[in-house]
Amino acid sequence: MRRHCNPLRWLLIAAMPALACAHPDQAKPLRLVIGFPPGGPIDTAARMLAPALADGLGQSVVVDNRAGANGIVATDIVAKAAPNGQTLLLGTTGNFAINPALYPKLPFSIPRDFAAISHVVSTSSLIYVHPAVPANSLRDFIAYAIAHPGKLNYSSSGTGSIPHLAGELLNTAAKIKTIHVPYKGTAPAFSALLGNEAQFAVSAVVSGLQHVKTGRLRAIATTTRKRITLLPELPAANETLPGYEVDNWYGVVAPAGTPGTVIARLHRALLRVIALPDMREKFSSQGLDLVGSSPAEFDVFLKAETTKWARVVRSADIRPE
Repeated sequence: MRRHCNPLRWLLIAAMPALACAHPDQAKPLRLVIGFPPGGPIDTAARMLAPALADGLGQSVVVDNRAGANGIVATDIVAKAAPNGQTLLLGTTGNFAINPALYPKLPFSIPRDFAAISHVVSTSSLIYVHPAVPANSLRDFIAYAIAHPGKLNYSSSGTGSIPHLAGELLNTAAKIKTIHVPYKGTAPAFSALLGNEAQFAVSAVVSGLQHVKTGRLRAIATTTRKRITLLPELPAANETLPGYEVDNWYGVVAPAGTPGTVIARLHRALLRVIALPDMREKFSSQGLDLVGSSPAEFDVFLKAETTKWARVVRSADIRPE
């Protein structure tokens, strides 16, 4: 028997077109899964996105924190979820592009088990140095590192993290030799930097900007392609070191097999959120930039980022702890 929309729903179509002929599953909350505990940058991003996305979809959206194993737990949950658009992963560079190179026996395959929806967020990182390092610019820093090979330590939130790989990429791009010292999280990594146990770090704006403002650390460059709105006077690293770019981005995917119509509906809702001026302002204040892309563009981006970071992992012979 052919199914029709309830006639009463036509009264809602003009105001909420996304609800027309809504799938029965839309009565349930949509789960936006992230692979990290509450309080970090991606959790902040997810909790800012969720209410606006709920408004656009006409259904509630809950953030589901599934921390563990460098984001692998969350990624696996979504890979095995029903392909109905009700369980999505807001994943990071680590989830999508680094873990496949670090862990060859993952229980899922990014290209096989996920359907791209959109690149959503670009997070700005800074190259931070301790004030004891005589460098006020990236050019000064590289010159100092070349003159003192193996004498500078850099801290990270753990082996295989973006701050770790960003430091290794800097070593390669600038032809310098610095020593990686992993810590168990961002807070202890910054404590080491503040105490001059480490002399520099590459980490998110929100992680260390307060220390720059108080003079306890110095920021010498951003790692994104262009200067950032939050710190327009600070040069991008690639102005000195062409090709050096580190973007700990976030994107949304669904389980493979999710119908194209569902992907399209979710994509439209995300783009509406990304286009909202107040959302862009909220994200910018956290050092996060809303970007947006088509599913096809995000798929191409995923492949390029996977290739890039796999090269860094191999070159530095990085192995998980």
